[in-house]
Amino acid sequence: MQRLFVVLLVTITALTSLRGVTAKELAGTRPNVILVMTDDQGMGDLSCMGNEVLRTPHLDRFYAHSTRFTDFHVSPTCAPTRSAMMSGRHEFRNGVTHTIKERERMALSTKTFPQLLRKAGYETGIFGKWHLGDEDEYQPYNRGFSEVFIHGAGGIGQSYEGSCADFPPNRTDKYFDIVALHNDTIKQTTGFCTDVFFQAALGWIKEKHDAKQPYFAYIPTNAPHGPMIAPEKYRQRFIDLGYDDATAGRYGMIENIDDNFGLLVQKLDEWNAWDNTLVIFMTDNGQAGSRGKLNGKPVQLHTAGFKTGKGSPYEGGTHVPAFWRWKGVLGEGVDIPALTAQIDLFKTFCQLAGATIPSDVQPIDGRSLLPLLENPKADWKDRVLFVHQGRWEKGADPNGSKFKNCAVRTTRWRFVNNKELYDISMDPYEAANVAEDHPDLIAKLRNAYDRWWEETLPLMVNEDAPYAPHQPQAVRYEKQLAERGIPDWIPPQL
Repeated sequence: MQRLFVVLLVTITALTSLRGVTAKELAGTRPNVILVMTDDQGMGDLSCMGNEVLRTPHLDRFYAHSTRFTDFHVSPTCAPTRSAMMSGRHEFRNGVTHTIKERERMALSTKTFPQLLRKAGYETGIFGKWHLGDEDEYQPYNRGFSEVFIHGAGGIGQSYEGSCADFPPNRTDKYFDIVALHNDTIKQTTGFCTDVFFQAALGWIKEKHDAKQPYFAYIPTNAPHGPMIAPEKYRQRFIDLGYDDATAGRYGMIENIDDNFGLLVQKLDEWNAWDNTLVIFMTDNGQAGSRGKLNGKPVQLHTAGFKTGKGSPYEGGTHVPAFWRWKGVLGEGVDIPALTAQIDLFKTFCQLAGATIPSDVQPIDGRSLLPLLENPKADWKDRVLFVHQGRWEKGADPNGSKFKNCAVRTTRWRFVNNKELYDISMDPYEAANVAEDHPDLIAKLRNAYDRWWEETLPLMVNEDAPYAPHQPQAVRYEKQLAERGIPDWIPPQL
Protein backbone atom coordinates (compact mmCIF):
# COMPACT_ATOMS: atom_id res chain seq x y z
CA MET A 1 0.00 0.00 0.00
CA GLN A 2 2.79 2.38 0.92
CA ARG A 3 4.57 1.54 -2.33
CA LEU A 4 1.39 2.29 -4.31
CA PHE A 5 1.05 5.64 -2.52
CA VAL A 6 4.62 6.58 -3.46
CA VAL A 7 4.00 5.66 -7.10
CA LEU A 8 0.82 7.76 -7.16
CA LEU A 9 2.58 10.70 -5.51
CA VAL A 10 5.43 10.59 -8.04
CA THR A 11 2.92 10.40 -10.91
CA ILE A 12 0.88 13.34 -9.62
CA THR A 13 4.05 15.39 -9.08
CA ALA A 14 5.22 14.66 -12.62
CA LEU A 15 1.86 15.59 -14.15
CA THR A 16 1.76 18.82 -12.14
CA SER A 17 5.24 19.71 -13.36
CA LEU A 18 4.26 19.14 -16.98
CA ARG A 19 1.08 21.16 -16.63
CA GLY A 20 2.67 24.10 -14.82
CA VAL A 21 0.88 26.23 -12.26
CA THR A 22 -2.85 26.79 -12.35
CA ALA A 23 -4.66 29.77 -13.80
CA LYS A 24 -5.42 31.13 -10.36
CA GLU A 25 -1.76 30.95 -9.37
CA LEU A 26 -0.24 32.70 -12.41
CA ALA A 27 -1.81 36.08 -11.77
CA GLY A 28 0.19 37.85 -9.12
CA THR A 29 3.06 35.35 -9.07
CA ARG A 30 5.43 38.30 -9.59
CA PRO A 31 8.17 36.72 -11.71
CA ASN A 32 11.13 38.67 -12.91
CA VAL A 33 10.66 39.41 -16.61
CA ILE A 34 13.46 39.73 -19.16
CA LEU A 35 12.30 40.87 -22.60
CA VAL A 36 14.85 40.74 -25.42
CA MET A 37 13.62 42.45 -28.59
CA THR A 38 15.93 42.71 -31.58
CA ASP A 39 15.60 45.27 -34.35
CA ASP A 40 14.65 44.24 -37.92
CA GLN A 41 15.28 40.53 -37.34
CA GLY A 42 12.59 38.43 -38.98
CA MET A 43 11.29 34.88 -38.90
CA GLY A 44 13.84 33.92 -41.53
CA ASP A 45 16.79 35.10 -39.45
CA LEU A 46 17.09 32.06 -37.19
CA SER A 47 18.41 28.61 -37.94
CA CYS A 48 15.52 27.08 -35.97
CA MET A 49 13.23 28.78 -38.51
CA GLY A 50 14.98 27.09 -41.40
CA ASN A 51 17.90 29.40 -42.21
CA GLU A 52 20.69 27.04 -43.27
CA VAL A 53 23.37 29.74 -43.51
CA LEU A 54 23.02 31.36 -40.09
CA ARG A 55 24.15 29.62 -36.92
CA THR A 56 22.01 30.57 -33.93
CA PRO A 57 22.50 27.62 -31.56
CA HIS A 58 21.63 29.48 -28.36
CA LEU A 59 18.34 30.84 -29.67
CA ASP A 60 17.61 27.47 -31.25
CA ARG A 61 18.05 25.78 -27.86
CA PHE A 62 15.91 28.45 -26.21
CA TYR A 63 13.25 27.86 -28.87
CA ALA A 64 13.25 24.15 -28.05
CA HIS A 65 12.71 24.89 -24.34
CA SER A 66 10.06 27.57 -24.88
CA THR A 67 6.37 28.06 -25.21
CA ARG A 68 6.04 29.66 -28.65
CA PHE A 69 3.31 32.00 -29.89
CA THR A 70 3.24 30.96 -33.52
CA ASP A 71 0.84 33.66 -34.77
CA PHE A 72 2.29 36.66 -32.93
CA HIS A 73 2.16 40.10 -34.55
CA VAL A 74 3.76 43.51 -34.12
CA SER A 75 3.69 46.73 -36.14
CA PRO A 76 5.40 47.05 -39.55
CA THR A 77 8.20 49.29 -38.20
CA CYS A 78 10.11 49.94 -35.00
CA ALA A 79 8.83 52.98 -33.06
CA PRO A 80 5.22 51.93 -33.69
CA THR A 81 5.81 48.47 -32.22
CA ARG A 82 7.49 49.94 -29.15
CA SER A 83 4.65 52.39 -28.59
CA ALA A 84 1.94 49.75 -29.00
CA MET A 85 3.76 47.38 -26.65
CA MET A 86 4.34 49.98 -23.94
CA SER A 87 0.75 51.24 -24.06
CA GLY A 88 -1.35 48.18 -24.85
CA ARG A 89 -3.02 49.89 -27.78
CA HIS A 90 -2.36 50.64 -31.44
CA GLU A 91 0.52 53.05 -31.95
CA PHE A 92 -1.56 55.62 -33.85
CA ARG A 93 -3.64 56.05 -30.68
CA ASN A 94 -0.44 57.22 -28.97
CA GLY A 95 0.38 59.67 -31.76
CA VAL A 96 3.11 57.47 -33.24
CA THR A 97 2.56 57.43 -37.00
CA HIS A 98 6.20 57.49 -38.14
CA THR A 99 9.71 56.69 -36.95
CA ILE A 100 10.92 60.32 -37.31
CA LYS A 101 9.51 63.84 -37.94
CA GLU A 102 8.41 64.28 -34.29
CA ARG A 103 5.86 61.53 -34.97
CA GLU A 104 7.88 58.87 -33.15
CA ARG A 105 7.11 60.51 -29.79
CA MET A 106 4.71 58.52 -27.61
CA ALA A 107 1.95 60.82 -26.36
CA LEU A 108 2.58 62.10 -22.86
CA SER A 109 -0.98 61.15 -21.91
CA THR A 110 -0.05 57.49 -22.39
CA LYS A 111 0.57 55.42 -19.28
CA THR A 112 3.16 52.68 -19.82
CA PHE A 113 3.19 49.26 -18.21
CA PRO A 114 6.66 49.92 -16.65
CA GLN A 115 5.05 52.80 -14.74
CA LEU A 116 2.47 50.40 -13.35
CA LEU A 117 5.06 47.74 -12.58
CA ARG A 118 7.06 50.27 -10.56
CA LYS A 119 3.99 51.10 -8.51
CA ALA A 120 3.70 47.38 -7.83
CA GLY A 121 7.23 47.25 -6.42
CA TYR A 122 9.26 46.28 -9.50
CA GLU A 123 12.51 47.84 -10.62
CA THR A 124 12.52 48.46 -14.37
CA GLY A 125 15.53 48.75 -16.67
CA ILE A 126 16.03 49.46 -20.38
CA PHE A 127 19.27 48.64 -22.20
CA GLY A 128 19.52 49.61 -25.87
CA LYS A 129 17.00 51.34 -28.12
CA TRP A 130 14.12 53.48 -26.84
CA HIS A 131 12.91 55.36 -29.96
CA LEU A 132 9.81 56.96 -28.47
CA GLY A 133 11.08 60.52 -28.19
CA ASP A 134 14.44 62.14 -27.43
CA GLU A 135 13.14 65.22 -25.65
CA ASP A 136 13.44 65.03 -21.88
CA GLU A 137 9.78 64.53 -21.04
CA TYR A 138 9.59 61.60 -23.48
CA GLN A 139 12.70 59.82 -22.22
CA PRO A 140 12.37 56.40 -20.55
CA TYR A 141 13.32 57.71 -17.09
CA ASN A 142 10.12 59.77 -17.30
CA ARG A 143 8.05 56.88 -18.69
CA GLY A 144 8.51 54.29 -15.96
CA PHE A 145 12.12 53.09 -16.07
CA SER A 146 14.26 53.21 -12.96
CA GLU A 147 17.46 52.22 -14.84
CA VAL A 148 18.30 53.64 -18.27
CA PHE A 149 21.15 52.72 -20.61
CA ILE A 150 20.33 53.81 -24.16
CA HIS A 151 21.45 55.38 -27.40
CA GLY A 152 19.37 58.14 -29.00
CA ALA A 153 17.05 58.37 -32.01
CA GLY A 154 15.92 55.23 -33.81
CA GLY A 155 19.39 53.93 -34.49
CA ILE A 156 22.96 54.47 -33.41
CA GLY A 157 24.37 57.45 -35.26
CA GLN A 158 21.08 58.56 -36.82
CA SER A 159 20.33 62.26 -37.20
CA TYR A 160 17.16 63.78 -38.62
CA GLU A 161 15.54 67.18 -38.81
CA GLY A 162 13.85 67.95 -35.53
CA SER A 163 14.47 66.22 -32.23
CA CYS A 164 15.17 62.67 -33.40
CA ALA A 165 18.97 62.34 -33.34
CA ASP A 166 21.62 60.30 -31.56
CA PHE A 167 24.58 61.71 -29.62
CA PRO A 168 27.08 63.41 -31.96
CA PRO A 169 30.06 61.03 -31.46
CA ASN A 170 27.93 58.06 -32.52
CA ARG A 171 27.47 59.56 -35.96
CA THR A 172 31.08 58.70 -36.80
CA ASP A 173 31.94 55.85 -34.38
CA LYS A 174 28.93 53.77 -35.29
CA TYR A 175 28.32 50.57 -33.32
CA PHE A 176 31.79 50.45 -31.74
CA ASP A 177 32.84 52.45 -28.66
CA ILE A 178 29.57 54.37 -28.59
CA VAL A 179 28.50 56.90 -26.00
CA ALA A 180 25.32 55.96 -24.15
CA LEU A 181 23.04 57.70 -21.69
CA HIS A 182 23.30 55.92 -18.34
CA ASN A 183 20.51 57.38 -16.22
CA ASP A 184 21.50 61.07 -15.97
CA THR A 185 25.03 60.83 -17.40
CA ILE A 186 26.38 60.22 -20.90
CA LYS A 187 29.23 57.71 -20.74
CA GLN A 188 31.90 56.44 -23.09
CA THR A 189 31.71 52.69 -23.69
CA THR A 190 34.23 50.31 -25.20
CA GLY A 191 33.44 47.51 -27.60
CA PHE A 192 30.60 46.47 -29.87
CA CYS A 193 27.22 47.97 -29.00
CA THR A 194 25.26 44.72 -28.59
CA ASP A 195 27.93 43.33 -26.27
CA VAL A 196 27.76 46.51 -24.22
CA PHE A 197 23.96 46.52 -23.94
CA PHE A 198 23.85 42.91 -22.77
CA GLN A 199 26.70 43.46 -20.33
CA ALA A 200 24.96 46.48 -18.82
CA ALA A 201 21.69 44.56 -18.57
CA LEU A 202 23.30 41.51 -16.99
CA GLY A 203 25.10 43.61 -14.38
CA TRP A 204 21.83 45.24 -13.38
CA ILE A 205 19.96 41.91 -13.42
CA LYS A 206 22.57 40.34 -11.14
CA GLU A 207 22.27 43.25 -8.73
CA LYS A 208 18.48 42.83 -8.56
CA HIS A 209 18.75 39.06 -8.32
CA ASP A 210 21.19 39.28 -5.40
CA ALA A 211 18.89 41.73 -3.64
CA LYS A 212 15.83 39.51 -4.29
CA GLN A 213 14.21 42.53 -5.90
CA PRO A 214 11.59 41.79 -8.58
CA TYR A 215 12.49 43.41 -11.87
CA PHE A 216 11.56 43.95 -15.50
CA ALA A 217 14.61 44.05 -17.78
CA TYR A 218 14.01 45.28 -21.32
CA ILE A 219 16.89 44.64 -23.77
CA PRO A 220 15.92 46.16 -27.13
CA THR A 221 19.05 45.86 -29.27
CA ASN A 222 19.60 48.19 -32.22
CA ALA A 223 21.07 45.24 -34.15
CA PRO A 224 20.59 43.94 -36.78
CA HIS A 225 19.31 47.33 -37.96
CA GLY A 226 21.44 49.00 -40.63
CA PRO A 227 24.10 50.05 -41.24
CA MET A 228 25.27 46.45 -41.50
CA ILE A 229 28.25 46.49 -39.15
CA ALA A 230 29.51 43.55 -37.11
CA PRO A 231 32.74 42.60 -35.34
CA GLU A 232 35.20 41.10 -37.77
CA LYS A 233 35.12 37.64 -36.16
CA TYR A 234 31.39 37.45 -36.85
CA ARG A 235 31.30 38.82 -40.38
CA GLN A 236 34.36 37.02 -41.74
CA ARG A 237 32.65 33.62 -41.98
CA PHE A 238 30.10 35.04 -44.40
CA ILE A 239 32.76 36.85 -46.43
CA ASP A 240 34.59 33.53 -46.74
CA LEU A 241 31.37 31.92 -47.96
CA GLY A 242 31.19 34.53 -50.72
CA TYR A 243 28.51 36.88 -49.40
CA ASP A 244 28.59 40.64 -49.95
CA ASP A 245 29.64 43.03 -47.19
CA ALA A 246 26.08 44.05 -46.26
CA THR A 247 24.85 40.47 -45.89
CA ALA A 248 28.01 39.51 -43.98
CA GLY A 249 27.52 42.46 -41.63
CA ARG A 250 23.85 41.73 -41.03
CA TYR A 251 24.29 38.02 -40.50
CA GLY A 252 27.31 38.74 -38.33
CA MET A 253 25.19 40.97 -36.10
CA ILE A 254 22.62 38.20 -35.73
CA GLU A 255 25.21 35.61 -34.72
CA ASN A 256 26.61 38.11 -32.23
CA ILE A 257 23.11 38.55 -30.78
CA ASP A 258 22.89 34.79 -30.47
CA ASP A 259 26.13 34.63 -28.50
CA ASN A 260 24.95 37.39 -26.18
CA PHE A 261 21.63 35.63 -25.68
CA GLY A 262 23.61 32.51 -24.84
CA LEU A 263 25.52 34.50 -22.22
CA LEU A 264 22.23 35.65 -20.71
CA VAL A 265 21.01 32.05 -20.43
CA GLN A 266 24.36 30.94 -19.01
CA LYS A 267 24.26 33.59 -16.29
CA LEU A 268 20.68 32.74 -15.34
CA ASP A 269 21.84 29.13 -15.01
CA GLU A 270 24.79 30.15 -12.81
CA TRP A 271 22.60 32.33 -10.62
CA ASN A 272 19.90 29.65 -10.27
CA ALA A 273 17.45 32.30 -11.40
CA TRP A 274 15.09 30.37 -13.66
CA ASP A 275 12.48 29.37 -11.10
CA ASN A 276 11.14 32.90 -10.79
CA THR A 277 12.24 34.40 -14.11
CA LEU A 278 10.32 34.65 -17.38
CA VAL A 279 12.50 35.26 -20.45
CA ILE A 280 11.00 36.36 -23.77
CA PHE A 281 12.62 36.68 -27.18
CA MET A 282 10.86 38.60 -29.95
CA THR A 283 11.60 41.07 -32.74
CA ASP A 284 10.15 44.49 -33.46
CA ASN A 285 8.96 44.00 -37.04
CA GLY A 286 9.40 41.76 -40.03
CA GLN A 287 12.70 40.96 -41.67
CA ALA A 288 14.65 43.86 -43.15
CA GLY A 289 16.67 42.55 -46.04
CA SER A 290 15.73 39.51 -48.10
CA ARG A 291 18.19 39.97 -50.94
CA GLY A 292 21.96 39.78 -50.99
CA LYS A 293 24.81 38.73 -53.23
CA LEU A 294 26.66 35.45 -53.21
CA ASN A 295 29.86 35.30 -55.23
CA GLY A 296 28.82 38.53 -56.91
CA LYS A 297 25.38 37.29 -58.04
CA PRO A 298 21.99 38.33 -56.58
CA VAL A 299 20.55 35.77 -54.22
CA GLN A 300 17.31 35.37 -52.27
CA LEU A 301 17.97 35.10 -48.54
CA HIS A 302 15.87 32.86 -46.32
CA THR A 303 12.57 34.49 -45.26
CA ALA A 304 10.79 31.50 -43.67
CA GLY A 305 8.37 31.63 -46.59
CA PHE A 306 7.16 35.21 -46.27
CA LYS A 307 7.02 37.30 -49.44
CA THR A 308 7.60 40.65 -47.72
CA GLY A 309 9.32 42.06 -44.67
CA LYS A 310 9.74 45.25 -42.66
CA GLY A 311 7.33 48.05 -43.51
CA SER A 312 4.87 45.80 -45.28
CA PRO A 313 1.15 45.36 -44.46
CA TYR A 314 1.39 41.70 -45.47
CA GLU A 315 2.18 38.83 -43.09
CA GLY A 316 5.93 39.24 -43.50
CA GLY A 317 5.76 42.76 -42.14
CA THR A 318 4.18 41.91 -38.79
CA HIS A 319 4.47 38.16 -38.08
CA VAL A 320 7.48 37.67 -35.79
CA PRO A 321 9.06 35.12 -33.42
CA ALA A 322 7.81 35.08 -29.84
CA PHE A 323 9.51 32.53 -27.57
CA TRP A 324 8.63 32.46 -23.84
CA ARG A 325 10.50 30.40 -21.25
CA TRP A 326 9.71 30.16 -17.54
CA LYS A 327 11.29 26.97 -16.30
CA GLY A 328 8.94 24.67 -14.45
CA VAL A 329 5.95 26.89 -15.18
CA LEU A 330 5.53 27.10 -18.96
CA GLY A 331 5.67 24.03 -21.14
CA GLU A 332 8.76 23.25 -23.21
CA GLY A 333 8.40 22.86 -26.94
CA VAL A 334 4.77 23.99 -26.82
CA ASP A 335 3.20 25.95 -29.69
CA ILE A 336 0.28 28.32 -29.13
CA PRO A 337 -1.42 29.10 -32.47
CA ALA A 338 -3.84 31.76 -31.15
CA LEU A 339 -3.73 35.19 -32.81
CA THR A 340 -1.71 37.36 -30.42
CA ALA A 341 0.14 40.66 -30.59
CA GLN A 342 2.48 43.13 -28.94
CA ILE A 343 -0.50 45.03 -27.51
CA ASP A 344 -1.17 42.00 -25.30
CA LEU A 345 2.00 42.43 -23.25
CA PHE A 346 0.61 45.37 -21.23
CA LYS A 347 -2.17 43.44 -19.49
CA THR A 348 -0.10 40.25 -19.35
CA PHE A 349 2.80 41.81 -17.46
CA CYS A 350 0.54 43.80 -15.16
CA GLN A 351 -1.47 40.71 -14.29
CA LEU A 352 1.65 38.64 -13.64
CA ALA A 353 3.09 41.35 -11.40
CA GLY A 354 -0.16 41.99 -9.54
CA ALA A 355 -0.04 45.58 -10.80
CA THR A 356 -3.27 47.54 -10.75
CA ILE A 357 -4.35 49.11 -14.04
CA PRO A 358 -6.02 52.42 -13.03
CA SER A 359 -9.48 53.21 -14.32
CA ASP A 360 -8.21 56.42 -15.91
CA VAL A 361 -5.50 54.75 -18.00
CA GLN A 362 -5.85 54.95 -21.80
CA PRO A 363 -8.30 52.40 -23.30
CA ILE A 364 -6.37 49.16 -23.83
CA ASP A 365 -6.75 47.27 -27.11
CA GLY A 366 -4.81 44.20 -25.97
CA ARG A 367 -5.70 41.16 -23.92
CA SER A 368 -3.93 39.22 -21.20
CA LEU A 369 -2.06 36.18 -22.48
CA LEU A 370 -2.30 34.42 -19.12
CA PRO A 371 -5.16 32.09 -20.16
CA LEU A 372 -3.02 30.80 -23.03
CA LEU A 373 0.13 30.56 -20.94
CA GLU A 374 -1.78 28.49 -18.39
CA ASN A 375 -3.51 26.37 -21.01
CA PRO A 376 -2.28 26.61 -24.63
CA LYS A 377 -5.62 25.11 -25.75
CA ALA A 378 -7.75 27.61 -23.84
CA ASP A 379 -10.67 29.26 -25.63
CA TRP A 380 -9.48 32.39 -27.41
CA LYS A 381 -12.14 34.43 -29.13
CA ASP A 382 -11.53 35.68 -32.61
CA ARG A 383 -10.31 39.23 -32.79
CA VAL A 384 -9.54 42.01 -35.23
CA LEU A 385 -6.04 43.52 -35.43
CA PHE A 386 -5.38 46.66 -37.46
CA VAL A 387 -2.11 47.26 -39.31
CA HIS A 388 -0.88 50.46 -40.95
CA GLN A 389 2.59 51.42 -42.04
CA GLY A 390 1.99 55.15 -41.45
CA ARG A 391 4.87 57.31 -42.68
CA TRP A 392 2.86 59.73 -44.80
CA GLU A 393 4.56 63.06 -45.39
CA LYS A 394 4.68 65.60 -42.60
CA GLY A 395 1.75 67.99 -42.81
CA ALA A 396 -0.22 65.72 -45.14
CA ASP A 397 -3.81 64.78 -44.39
CA PRO A 398 -3.72 61.25 -42.91
CA ASN A 399 -6.99 60.48 -44.72
CA GLY A 400 -5.04 60.52 -47.96
CA SER A 401 -3.16 57.46 -46.73
CA LYS A 402 -6.06 55.70 -45.06
CA PHE A 403 -5.93 52.71 -47.42
CA LYS A 404 -2.24 52.82 -48.25
CA ASN A 405 -0.13 50.00 -46.73
CA CYS A 406 -2.84 48.85 -44.34
CA ALA A 407 -4.36 45.55 -43.30
CA VAL A 408 -7.05 43.99 -41.16
CA ARG A 409 -6.18 40.65 -39.59
CA THR A 410 -8.46 38.10 -37.96
CA THR A 411 -7.60 34.56 -36.94
CA ARG A 412 -8.36 33.30 -40.45
CA TRP A 413 -8.20 36.28 -42.78
CA ARG A 414 -5.87 39.09 -43.82
CA PHE A 415 -7.45 41.96 -45.77
CA VAL A 416 -4.72 44.09 -47.35
CA ASN A 417 -4.88 47.60 -48.83
CA ASN A 418 -8.68 47.56 -48.96
CA LYS A 419 -8.66 45.15 -51.93
CA GLU A 420 -6.75 41.91 -51.34
CA LEU A 421 -7.99 39.05 -49.16
CA TYR A 422 -5.97 36.03 -48.04
CA ASP A 423 -7.12 32.95 -46.15
CA ILE A 424 -4.19 32.66 -43.75
CA SER A 425 -5.45 29.34 -42.37
CA MET A 426 -4.92 27.73 -45.79
CA ASP A 427 -2.49 30.19 -47.39
CA PRO A 428 -0.11 31.54 -44.71
CA TYR A 429 2.26 33.06 -47.29
CA GLU A 430 -0.48 34.90 -49.22
CA ALA A 431 -0.17 33.35 -52.66
CA ALA A 432 -3.85 33.54 -53.66
CA ASN A 433 -6.01 36.65 -53.46
CA VAL A 434 -9.55 35.38 -52.85
CA ALA A 435 -11.27 38.77 -52.56
CA GLU A 436 -13.74 38.08 -55.40
CA ASP A 437 -15.05 35.01 -53.59
CA HIS A 438 -15.99 36.76 -50.33
CA PRO A 439 -17.79 40.10 -50.93
CA ASP A 440 -19.79 39.91 -47.68
CA LEU A 441 -16.68 39.27 -45.60
CA ILE A 442 -14.85 42.15 -47.28
CA ALA A 443 -17.75 44.49 -46.50
CA LYS A 444 -17.60 43.43 -42.86
CA LEU A 445 -13.82 43.98 -42.62
CA ARG A 446 -14.08 47.34 -44.39
CA ASN A 447 -16.71 48.50 -41.92
CA ALA A 448 -14.53 47.43 -38.99
CA TYR A 449 -11.57 49.29 -40.43
CA ASP A 450 -13.64 52.43 -41.11
CA ARG A 451 -14.85 52.50 -37.51
CA TRP A 452 -11.32 51.99 -36.20
CA TRP A 453 -9.92 54.76 -38.40
CA GLU A 454 -12.56 57.27 -37.34
CA GLU A 455 -11.96 56.49 -33.66
CA THR A 456 -8.19 56.68 -34.07
CA LEU A 457 -7.81 59.79 -36.21
CA PRO A 458 -8.33 62.30 -33.33
CA LEU A 459 -5.64 60.52 -31.27
CA MET A 460 -2.86 61.17 -33.81
CA VAL A 461 -1.65 64.06 -31.70
CA ASN A 462 1.76 64.60 -33.32
CA GLU A 463 0.62 65.29 -36.87
CA ASP A 464 0.90 69.08 -36.63
CA ALA A 465 3.83 69.20 -34.23
CA PRO A 466 6.50 71.64 -35.45
CA TYR A 467 10.07 70.48 -35.74
CA ALA A 468 12.03 71.08 -32.56
CA PRO A 469 14.59 73.89 -32.94
CA HIS A 470 17.36 71.68 -31.58
CA GLN A 471 18.37 68.05 -31.15
CA PRO A 472 18.01 67.28 -27.44
CA GLN A 473 20.67 64.57 -27.29
CA ALA A 474 23.19 66.80 -29.05
CA VAL A 475 22.44 69.64 -26.63
CA ARG A 476 22.74 67.26 -23.67
CA TYR A 477 26.07 65.93 -24.95
CA GLU A 478 27.65 69.33 -25.60
CA LYS A 479 26.49 70.67 -22.24
CA GLN A 480 27.90 67.73 -20.30
CA LEU A 481 31.14 67.76 -22.30
CA ALA A 482 31.70 71.42 -21.44
CA GLU A 483 30.73 71.14 -17.77
CA ARG A 484 32.14 67.81 -16.61
CA GLY A 485 33.34 65.80 -19.55
CA ILE A 486 32.29 62.33 -20.66
CA PRO A 487 33.33 59.67 -18.12
CA ASP A 488 34.13 56.10 -19.08
CA TRP A 489 31.50 53.47 -18.45
CA ILE A 490 32.87 50.77 -16.18
CA PRO A 491 31.48 47.35 -17.17
CA PRO A 492 29.93 45.46 -14.24
CA GLN A 493 31.48 42.30 -12.88
CA LEU A 494 29.39 39.28 -13.79
